[in-house]
Amino acid sequence: MNRKEFFKTSIGAAAVALAGPSILTSCAPKKADTGAVCNVSLQSGRGIGESYEEQLDYCESLGVTGFEPGGRELVQEFDKLSKALEGRNVKISAICAGFDGFILADDPVQKEAFDTSMRRIVEAAGAIGSTGVIMVPAFNRQEPCKPNNQETYDYLCEQLHELGEFAVKNGTTVILEPLNRAECFYLRLVSAAAAICRDAKSDGVKCMGDFWHMKEETSDYAALMSAQDYLQHIHIASRANRCTPGEDGDVDNYVDGFRALKEMGYNKYISLECGAIGDPAVVIPAAVELIKNQWAQA
Repeated sequence: MNRKEFFKTSIGAAAVALAGPSILTSCAPKKADTGAVCNVSLQSGRGIGESYEEQLDYCESLGVTGFEPGGRELVQEFDKLSKALEGRNVKISAICAGFDGFILADDPVQKEAFDTSMRRIVEAAGAIGSTGVIMVPAFNRQEPCKPNNQETYDYLCEQLHELGEFAVKNGTTVILEPLNRAECFYLRLVSAAAAICRDAKSDGVKCMGDFWHMKEETSDYAALMSAQDYLQHIHIASRANRCTPGEDGDVDNYVDGFRALKEMGYNKYISLECGAIGDPAVVIPAAVELIKNQWAQA
C-alpha cells in the first residue's frame, strides 16, 4: 500500500468511527421473515374455566389462539367441544394422548387396546381440525414392554408408518413426544424422535419438543433445529418445577429455543403443559406475556 492509499483508507475508517453506531447498524443484515408465528395454546382445564365456553372465552381474552384437550376427552365431548368452537378465533392445537395401552406393549391385549383407542382419537382429531395426537412409545412404568433394541426400533417404525398413513387419511398426524429419563427410557431426545419420523416414512408421523423434558438436551436451539419439518408441536412449562413459565424466575428463559423456531419458520402451537404455584388468574396471563416477550427477543 502506498502513502496515498494509506491516507484514503485511514480517512474512511475515521469517518465511520465519527458516524457512530447508526451507520454500522444500517449495514447489519436484517433477520429474514420466515413466516414463523407465536401461536400460544392452553390445555383444557388447568384453572382456566369450567365449561368449554368459559375456557375458550378466557383464551380469547389473552390473545391465545390454541386449545389442547386430552384424547379421551375429545372423543367423549366431541359434539360439545365442536359447538363451543364455532365462530371462535381459537382452534384446536394438538390432542394430548388419552389412549389405552401403548404401542410398544409386549402384551397383545394392551397393544390391541392402543390400536383401537388411538385410531378413534386420530379420527376425532382430524374431524375437529387438530394438528395431531401426541403419543409416547412407552413410559418407564408400562410393562411388559418390548426391549430397547434394533428389532424393536424397526417394529416401531413399521407400526408408526401404518398409524401415520391412517392419520394422513384423516387429515391430521401423530406426534412423538420425547420425555426426560425419569419418565421414559426409550425416547428422550428431539433428534431421536425426528430420526424415527424419518424412518417411519409417512407424512403423518411428526414429533415435538417440550421445554420441561428438554433438560435432557445440551442446547434448546440444537434440539429443535434437529427436527426441522418434523416438528409439529411445542409444550412449555417453568424449567425447575414444571409450573407456569415465569414462576421459576430467571431460569425460565426460552429465547434460545424460540430463535430456532423462528429461523425454521415454525407456525404451529406453543402450548402450556404445567401446574401453577400461584393463582392461575395471575400466573397464566403473566406466562402468556412472558412467552410473547421472549419470542420477540429471539
